[in-house]
Amino acid sequence: MAFMEKPPAGKVLLDDTVPLTAAIEASQSLQSHTEYIIRVQRGISVENSWQIVRRYSDFDLLNNSLQIAGLSLPLPPKKLIGNMDREFIAERQKGLQNYLNVITTNHVLSNCELVKKFLDPNNYSANYTEIALQQVSMFFRSEPKWEVVEPLKDIGWRIRKKYFLMKIKNQPKERLVLSWADLGPDKYLSDKDFQCLIKLLPSCLHPYIYRVTFATANESSALLIRMFNEKGTLKDLIYKAKPKDPFLKKYCNPKKIQGLELQQIKTYGRQILEVLKFLHDKGFPYGHLHASNVMLDGDTCRLLDLENSLLGLPSFYRSYFSQFRKINTLESVDVHCFGHLLYEMTYGRPPDSVPVDSFPPAPSMAVVAVLESTLSCEACKNGMPTVSRLLQMPLFSDVLLTTSEKPQFKIPTKLKEALRIAKECIEKRLIEEQKQIHQHRRLTRAQSHHGSEEERKKRKILARKKSKRSAVENSEEYSAKYSNSNNSAGSGASSPLTSPSSPTPPSTAVEHAPF
Repeated sequence: MAFMEKPPAGKVLLDDTVPLTAAIEASQSLQSHTEYIIRVQRGISVENSWQIVRRYSDFDLLNNSLQIAGLSLPLPPKKLIGNMDREFIAERQKGLQNYLNVITTNHVLSNCELVKKFLDPNNYSANYTEIALQQVSMFFRSEPKWEVVEPLKDIGWRIRKKYFLMKIKNQPKERLVLSWADLGPDKYLSDKDFQCLIKLLPSCLHPYIYRVTFATANESSALLIRMFNEKGTLKDLIYKAKPKDPFLKKYCNPKKIQGLELQQIKTYGRQILEVLKFLHDKGFPYGHLHASNVMLDGDTCRLLDLENSLLGLPSFYRSYFSQFRKINTLESVDVHCFGHLLYEMTYGRPPDSVPVDSFPPAPSMAVVAVLESTLSCEACKNGMPTVSRLLQMPLFSDVLLTTSEKPQFKIPTKLKEALRIAKECIEKRLIEEQKQIHQHRRLTRAQSHHGSEEERKKRKILARKKSKRSAVENSEEYSAKYSNSNNSAGSGASSPLTSPSSPTPPSTAVEHAPF
């Protein structure tokens, strides 16, 4: 089919989950406004940084666009008179720096397209909705039975994945969702194997996997169609959100924070673990578990987006687990992400930070036991339990699942081997990234320790002691030379002493400290 052109040679596949940090280096006043020179850095490498210039009006425009999130962001207020005063500019620069710190450390905001475009216009200047529409239009030329109803604007968090509400022409009341996604940095399958595996997804039948109606791909992207679910995802249930609303509006600032009932937590958790075990046993890499990737169908959870790992897309929680070197396989990634999901189901919100030092009161200590095994300092340091181990824990072991649907997912041996190799490559990149972060953290800690007030005091004391010791040694050496010189003059000898064992007479010279 004539669908989607091959990407240009040498196309850079960015990992959009790598955090961007921003520091205002200077400001410059022009005729009627002030410009702020900002150093933006991707990840931990100083070499991967660039400068951007922004005015206050640019910040204001970004802030207005982010109002959809419903958050109270600390943008300094406008000032019409006296806004060119040096003191005011210095104070405003501090306020704008604080604003940048807030939006770059908020997990949802930092990954949104608005913030990425503000900080990195060179890499995020493309209109991905337009690109997706072009590709979908090309697809419809060869598949005329489908029709677009409307774009589902920004319902997901990914910048390079777009959604459209669909219908079948001869079944106009039935609604479906088309998702189109670009390739990611972890796409290691050959083009042929990639396309074959994408087209295999509609044949995957499992009581806890959301069925794919249609799937196709070429060398540069993939397109999948599923039934539209009015109830939405597990995250929509937790946050009491409308599925069609933008991601920022749905999940950034929920009006009411409330976890699920214990029985729901047990049942949904067991269903999700069962499907993870099924995929692990099949050798199918997942790595993309979060509450928005779990569809709710009545009281049944069904996993979404199996295509993500084939496309090479980075995980929603990558910036979390890339900090921990023991979470280095896709199986352990799934378990860690399950911990995040369980936390959200229990408390109605994500954890403030990971690892979690202490957990708030939960409906059962059995919940806390699972959370501790996946999100605690000890777990992140020592490694994750297996899915089988979680299934044996008291929270899930007594859950009875009633389903008559028999799982089916036949993957040819050749494609299984391709998946195994791709999985190893994904894990290898993760391990390398974790190693670099670990080394950077150690270096930063050492520099911080070296620059601390206590260390500076210690170094000053050592320097003074060394200086005194040097002064004494130099004084003794000078004293010896002076004494020897006097002895030589008294005896009429002109040659210096040559024997290192010759006794030195008591010094009568004045001690001089070196300058």
